[in-house]
Amino acid sequence: MKTTMRSTYCGIPRMENCGETITVCGWVQRQRDLGGLVFIDLRDRTGILQLAFDDNTDREVFNTAISCRSEYVLQATGVVRERSSKNPELPTGDVELEVRELEILSRAETPPFEIAKSSEVNDGLRLRYRYLDLRRPELQKNLMFRHKVAKITRDYFDENGFIEIETPTLIKSTPEGARDFLVPSRIHSGKFYALPQSPQIYKQLTMVAGFDRYMQIARCYRDEDLRADRQPEFTQIDFEMSFVDMEDVLEMAEGYMRRLFREAMGMEIGPIPRLTYAEAMSRYGSDKPDTRYGMEIFDLTDIVKNCGFGVFSGAVSQGGSVRGICAKNCVSALTRKEIDKLTEMIKGIGGKGLAWIRLTEDGVSSSFAKFMTPEEMESILAKAGAEIGDVVLIISDAKNGSVLSLLGQLRIEVAKRLNLIPKGKFNLLWIVEFPFFEWDEEAKDWMAMHHPFTAPLDECLEYLETDKAGVRAKAYDLVLNGLELASGSIRITDPVLQNRIFRLLGLSGEEAHKKFGFLMDAFKYGAPPHGGMAFGLDRIVMQLTGSDSLRDVVAFPKVQNTSELMTNCPDTVDPKQLEELGLALKAADKPLG
Repeated sequence: MKTTMRSTYCGIPRMENCGETITVCGWVQRQRDLGGLVFIDLRDRTGILQLAFDDNTDREVFNTAISCRSEYVLQATGVVRERSSKNPELPTGDVELEVRELEILSRAETPPFEIAKSSEVNDGLRLRYRYLDLRRPELQKNLMFRHKVAKITRDYFDENGFIEIETPTLIKSTPEGARDFLVPSRIHSGKFYALPQSPQIYKQLTMVAGFDRYMQIARCYRDEDLRADRQPEFTQIDFEMSFVDMEDVLEMAEGYMRRLFREAMGMEIGPIPRLTYAEAMSRYGSDKPDTRYGMEIFDLTDIVKNCGFGVFSGAVSQGGSVRGICAKNCVSALTRKEIDKLTEMIKGIGGKGLAWIRLTEDGVSSSFAKFMTPEEMESILAKAGAEIGDVVLIISDAKNGSVLSLLGQLRIEVAKRLNLIPKGKFNLLWIVEFPFFEWDEEAKDWMAMHHPFTAPLDECLEYLETDKAGVRAKAYDLVLNGLELASGSIRITDPVLQNRIFRLLGLSGEEAHKKFGFLMDAFKYGAPPHGGMAFGLDRIVMQLTGSDSLRDVVAFPKVQNTSELMTNCPDTVDPKQLEELGLALKAADKPLG
């Protein structure tokens, strides 16, 4: 790509370009003054090129090179030549630019940190000067990879007949599981827009409108606490299809993942395995299990239900269960001290304790063996598949769900502490047949696990009212290495069934119409059967680049308290703006502004 200021990028020249006259522009990575020789490493987003200044260089150009400092912006013209001392660490390390002309386009103050891959700098400082942090090669590489993913996405869906349709950013606030960001209306005093948590309702309306196949790379917003894989504003790859069932949607999504891995990663992936929600929970204690390592959960309930250890038998008598995991070849790492730390971790997340068995060359030790018969201990070890060198970890509780959840978290913690998670491996997994309802302990009532337009499985319709715990949904998630990558469902389009679901969720006809009336009205005019899903673009890029946090794949991220350090937002506003919106702020009982 040529411009009037440069003829090529810094990362482009190779040996075959020797003898060519080129012009490059970029930032000074470093300058080395060796007396009669000066070298400048010039950096742009494609890489680094060494600029060389020696006895053959014009004196004015040489003096200009001596004056250059880190992060100066330069334009250099010269002849590509072979380096006498090559650098195998750089793609351009076989060549350098013998500079004939040099211009300083912009001088720079000493930056608050070195723009280098190996630079150890406080995260707060990096984010305060994010525009400097973004000059780092690894972040630029991540954002260019994100661009590539977005391009592959649009190409794939376009080739499969999808139409990209933008949906509104200022919408009606509707319940979607998280807290909305609200935007006050100046014209409609006292009323508010919401920023969309997803384009869910609008994409369903595009199906009613007859567009058949919709997609959008959509900005979405959720006012919730942050973590490594969550930001208050995020990007979804959203798609919806008409006249389809679940298999059609999953096939389209699998095709997208194959295309993405092939073109972005140079990897081929086969058919994606499936687990039902119930299978995933019973084997891994999670609805988004990481299957790159073992330690699957096993059930000891029948073995210990009548044993002499009251912690186990008591849990079973109350309708609970006793289950465990086996950490293979980890007995030297999982010492008594380390097991005590895991026990405290379990207690910290709501568990009552952790039972264990360690199998060493010197024999078997256990926290509960004295209460068990030899036959019971042998049965436990057989069920666990435990051998010399292994450690068995067991949890019991009166609630089966608690046992599975605790073991799921324990499994992950053990894998992290023992470095059992392989790097550079990608395990994709479909989770299907999610529960339609979930019990809300605080509200003491059944709630929708997904949005209320998710269709139940046909065979579950007959007992919607009588067995809510057994109702399964036409809902599905795609999991990559223990992280939910995408989620979707087949939608309800029958107004009678939709009203039935609303009633089961405690929504009166009046409430449902107030919140979703426009969608229900649309369904009266011929709604095609449809379904779809949404991928988290940020999460895809984070996983495929091997990044630890979304911050590394988002240009201008928020920190833990949802603020943005570079611009210091959120911030106060002029009282006049509040007055125009008919708003007043309160601190305790005193109004402000």
